[in-house]
Amino acid sequence: MAKGTLTIRKIMVAIVFLGIITGCSSNQSLPSATVHPAQTETADSYNYLIGPGDQLNIFVWRNPDVSGSFIVRPDGKITTSLVEDIMASGKTPTQLARNIEEQLSTYLREPIVTVTVNRFVGPYSEQIRVIGEAAQPRAVSYGQNMTLLDVMIAVGGLTQFADGNQSVLVRVENGEQKQYLLNIEDLIKDGDISANVDVLPGDIIVIPEAWF
Repeated sequence: MAKGTLTIRKIMVAIVFLGIITGCSSNQSLPSATVHPAQTETADSYNYLIGPGDQLNIFVWRNPDVSGSFIVRPDGKITTSLVEDIMASGKTPTQLARNIEEQLSTYLREPIVTVTVNRFVGPYSEQIRVIGEAAQPRAVSYGQNMTLLDVMIAVGGLTQFADGNQSVLVRVENGEQKQYLLNIEDLIKDGDISANVDVLPGDIIVIPEAWF
């Protein structure tokens, strides 16, 4: 009797397990990633924005005790000696300095703050991401007047399997993602400088594999 009960229980457990597996394998999809447009619309309007992972040097004039070096946390905030959880990500160093001065004015008389960046990472929305058949696909921190050629040098060029002339640049414009065809192979293998284009913070470069 006990053996029969044990067998029934095993069958019931198996049925429940199969039900879970079936439910998990149903064709469901997650919503598309949220679009976060870069704050730079043209190369001429570019200003570096602080991001998680940046190392900041905060100097408070005549107050060395509240000055120091700080790492921006993954949530984009920093904590100094007198200022807790102030948002740094997405701000220029000058904007952050004014915000810190405002906070410190509660404790200090007319504080003067200078913020400098010692290690540059920047927010995800301001990085250029290269995926696919690049030699070293990765996120690249944007630099003033950066071009496609600069990005390809940073990622080590193309792999031998890449179809560089079918590459696509994805850019957010007016809240919508738009795609532009790139001729990367002509640029870096044939030296066709006319294929070089300006890139902007937030651009995504997709390099497909060639069909042989």
